[in-house]
Amino acid sequence: MKKTKRQITETAKNIKLLILDVDGVLTDGSIILDNKGNEFKAFHVRDGQGIKMLIRAGIHVAIITGRNSKAVERRAKELGIAEVYQKCYNKIEAYNRIKSKFSLRDNEIAYIGDDIVDMPLLKRVGLSFAVADSPDEVKSHASAVTKNRGGRAAAREVTDLIRKAKGVWNKVIDGYLKT
Repeated sequence: MKKTKRQITETAKNIKLLILDVDGVLTDGSIILDNKGNEFKAFHVRDGQGIKMLIRAGIHVAIITGRNSKAVERRAKELGIAEVYQKCYNKIEAYNRIKSKFSLRDNEIAYIGDDIVDMPLLKRVGLSFAVADSPDEVKSHASAVTKNRGGRAAAREVTDLIRKAKGVWNKVIDGYLKT
């Protein structure tokens, strides 16, 4: 499944949607529960900024996660991610709904995952990434592996790669420099 750097760049040019897992991708995989039933998650600010810039560049972003968390709802809202599918035990079903909603083909979709439950999507999409601290079995099903671990700006690596491949890197950066 591994692609060369050139193949990854060529495939990334056609990406119109990035789908993200949460626990282990946007977080380090830790789930903190208190005695009152509250759940806490730590998100990396650079992942969030990368997602915002990708959305500004016209690329759709969605979340598919197996857990259900108010923290995920809040973070998605802050970042402008409207497509959020939580408590998904069969991620392919949510994937098919999103794909249909945006009338996309598999080769126009990228996915970032970190664990066994992500392997069906890693195999299905046009461009797939496993975060650096994923199990080897998961990495073997991905197009590429990020340098950073989950929750440590791995998603930012992917959002930057997509923006650069699509030739919209400078457009987004220039927007920040003009403010």
